Amino acid sequence: MRAVRFHEYGGFDVLRVEEVEDLTPGKGEVLISVRASGINPVDWKRLHGYLASVAPMDFPAGLGNDVAGVVEQVGPGVSGLAVGDEVLGSSISPAYAEQALCLAEKLVHKPASVDWPVAGSLAVVIGTAYKTLKLLGVQQGETLLIHAASGGVGLAATQLALARGVHVIGTASQANQALLSSLGATPVLYGDGLRERLEELAPDGVDAVLDASGRGELGLSVELAGGPERVLTIAAADAAEHGVLFHTSGGGTDTVPALEEVLPLIAAGDFVFPVAQTYDLEQVGEALEASETGHAAGKLVLLPG
Repeated sequence: MRAVRFHEYGGFDVLRVEEVEDLTPGKGEVLISVRASGINPVDWKRLHGYLASVAPMDFPAGLGNDVAGVVEQVGPGVSGLAVGDEVLGSSISPAYAEQALCLAEKLVHKPASVDWPVAGSLAVVIGTAYKTLKLLGVQQGETLLIHAASGGVGLAATQLALARGVHVIGTASQANQALLSSLGATPVLYGDGLRERLEELAPDGVDAVLDASGRGELGLSVELAGGPERVLTIAAADAAEHGVLFHTSGGGTDTVPALEEVLPLIAAGDFVFPVAQTYDLEQVGEALEASETGHAAGKLVLLPG
């Protein structure tokens, strides 16, 4: 099979598409033919070596965790999945490849109406959004402030919260104000004057804050929430200075329940999950660079097959 690999930390120029041996599933595992794999910021951070001190990589190394594809082989002890099934979830081998190994328990069936680029991009974003709302303990009738509400995790969390009867105030650029409003959230422009705009919208403060921005809003967020206990960030390096939880572990064991809650909504057209652009394996450097610059209006996806 063909797979994206790199033999040292570096820039996008160290990436190669190489021929490697086909994979074989072990106990509890399935082998899938990859149709789509979502690009996530953790991928270019690993490539550049930013995470080497906490999660060093063995070379040659690969990238990618979000995955969707067709089951090719089923390992011993697997039930509920069969060759030919269309699935999505998380992989245990690098997903920027034509094949990937997955734990059967980390996969769910793909609805026919959900296309491959969307299916291959869901696990990390949906899992993270679901988990952060759970950690914040957001309840029906409460007000949740989400910074960067039109980004990947922010947009997913916005829609999950709204579906649960939560009032969402979401910060976004001018270009995304209409999108948030159309979903039922209260949009607010980020940048200079944010404090005044938020105090006007929520004069009594908010119940909880999810920061998916990391652009210096934590101090204001703690003030609006009346303390750091119900403020969480997935992006701000200064979280500890404000006593705020910095969540970096995605959805974990909540990823499958998250997908099971959201997939029917996507299939029914009741959940917006935009894909900005798709790439083939040879364009992986271009895709990762686009992710790092952060200007894409939606998910970026590799289509290996």
